[in-house]
Amino acid sequence: MPYVPAESGQPAATGRASTGQIREAFETRLVLDHLELAEALAFRFTGRGREHDDLNQVAYLGLIKAARRFDAARGESFAAYAAPTVTGELKRYLRDRCWVVRPPRRIQDLRTEILRSEPELTQALGHRPSPGELAQQLGVPVSAVQEALAAASSMRPDSLDVVDDHDGGHRAEALASRELPLERLEELLCLNQAIGELSGQERELLYHRYFCEESQAELGRRFGVSQMQVSRRLSKVLMRLQQLLAEADSQSNPRTRTASGTS
Repeated sequence: MPYVPAESGQPAATGRASTGQIREAFETRLVLDHLELAEALAFRFTGRGREHDDLNQVAYLGLIKAARRFDAARGESFAAYAAPTVTGELKRYLRDRCWVVRPPRRIQDLRTEILRSEPELTQALGHRPSPGELAQQLGVPVSAVQEALAAASSMRPDSLDVVDDHDGGHRAEALASRELPLERLEELLCLNQAIGELSGQERELLYHRYFCEESQAELGRRFGVSQMQVSRRLSKVLMRLQQLLAEADSQSNPRTRTASGTS
């Protein structure tokens, strides 16, 4: 009887297909039996800006990945094997997808630890824990806890179009400053750039005179010079600033420069 390769290979192919189907059924059963585990792990990460249904979907994905990699021959329970995989999937999702403005990873991880520890600590203390109490519980500096708590606004920043409950106006209107109209912003930017071109001593002189409001006598004692010398230095610095601002204005308004050159 002649040798037929196709027929001789058919039982092996059928065996592989059958094994694949058994494995798929086994993985499906593992996932269905441990959905509550995935949901419980997802619930631990529930917080402001985190949709519970989205967290469940991510946890289910981690559960499927764990089922595909699980080897029952090693003797480990599937729940113990799957929990780190599901948790890791949730942490990656929160780190990469849930932050509009992403803070450093250490701040993200610390905030997760705070959200996890806060309910238990609240029950133990009988009140909502302070940053100091949270820091003591987690073994981190108070400043780190404060930074992690403040980072919550980076996840879902409040909209400026939200209506204020008190006066009915938009939040953007409350943040706007009537004392600093937008027309002055360009002037302030030019002034800041011009001050940056001064020497360190000149900037220090301006700082103490106009920000700290020190008198010329106080400036004289600070710099070891007479009041007359202080007055001359201030005049020189102010003239230098005026020159820098005029140059910046002529560069930003070429028409003005051309007109002044032809007049």
